[in-house]
Amino acid sequence: MLEIKTNYTPKKSTLETDRAVVELGSEAGQLYPYDLLLGALSACFYATLHEILEKQKAEIPNVEIVVTGEKRKEVPTTLEWVNLRITVMGEVNEKQFQRSVDLAAKYCSIHETISKVAKMSHEVVFDSRDKLVD
Repeated sequence: MLEIKTNYTPKKSTLETDRAVVELGSEAGQLYPYDLLLGALSACFYATLHEILEKQKAEIPNVEIVVTGEKRKEVPTTLEWVNLRITVMGEVNEKQFQRSVDLAAKYCSIHETISKVAKMSHEVVFDSRDKLVD
């Protein structure tokens, strides 16, 4: 069962699980609801990609995912489009990695859910310089 708890007071709002607490709102250090949604998409997408790479016995490189999107002007202001920019650091088989990303887009449940209301796209950038530190 999935469960989160949210608490709302005039001065502070939080989202809580048994693993973490996140502050909600518009102040520094707080997250908006769409921050959480796009962050959930990135996390789900990466978990799906990681699982696919493991099944393929492929090298698992450092990856940065930047998710951008735009909401519609009309109410309800659902997402109009979302793009995932996946930057791969290090040497990988580019063709195999691109296929793995395409599969992740197909099998990531949050990607599939958001695709019901928004145009989804992704792009992969290969950067042979290893920028991320483990």
